[in-house]
Amino acid sequence: MTKILLIATAHAQLGSTGEKTGLWLEELTTPYYSFADAGADVEIATLPGGKVPIDPRSLADKPPSVERFMADAAATAKIEHAKRLSALDIAAYDAIFLPGGHGTMFDLPESPVLAAALSDAWAQGKVVSAVCHGPAGLLHVKDTQGRPLLAGRVVSAFTNSEEDAVGLTKSVPFLLETAIRELGARYESGPDFQPFARRDGKLVTGQNPASSAKVAELVLEAIKG
Repeated sequence: MTKILLIATAHAQLGSTGEKTGLWLEELTTPYYSFADAGADVEIATLPGGKVPIDPRSLADKPPSVERFMADAAATAKIEHAKRLSALDIAAYDAIFLPGGHGTMFDLPESPVLAAALSDAWAQGKVVSAVCHGPAGLLHVKDTQGRPLLAGRVVSAFTNSEEDAVGLTKSVPFLLETAIRELGARYESGPDFQPFARRDGKLVTGQNPASSAKVAELVLEAIKG
């Protein structure tokens, strides 16, 4: 059976603003069911394990996958009691997926455990994927030559203009599009808040919440490929 690991943020506060943040729920739930409905075994982890914080803004308008997830006791248990990343064997998974949410900007790039796990996954030929702010967790991942994984590869993520549109440019520790470009990636994006995803071999990334279904589709394609 195909096994896919979703690694979510565990960070719940938006910088020094006092506002709550965390996972953008739809960016987990849509891929979760895309993978599960395709027959994959899907697990959810965070860096420390335990309850995944949900950005309250992501609950304002619940798309079908969120409604389905919240009514699914087995699924919700996976975000109430997420696995601890360091306790898992990355070699056991066919793909790793990082959903977004502004929380990812604070904990994922700062984690040597995550960077090492994803570097190992890449070296083992696993699919590495992320959507929206999730690519923040890829910034310190290395390829098999010890170079930044994103350098020279096609990458999409939340745009600077989208960050400005949601009014959080000054609340995040850095601008994700800028950081990706500075690594030498071939950054690509579509119109703001419209679906846009790219696959570069076994690297799959998407621009925003609207892109989560397309990213999941490309991940399954990359696993088969």
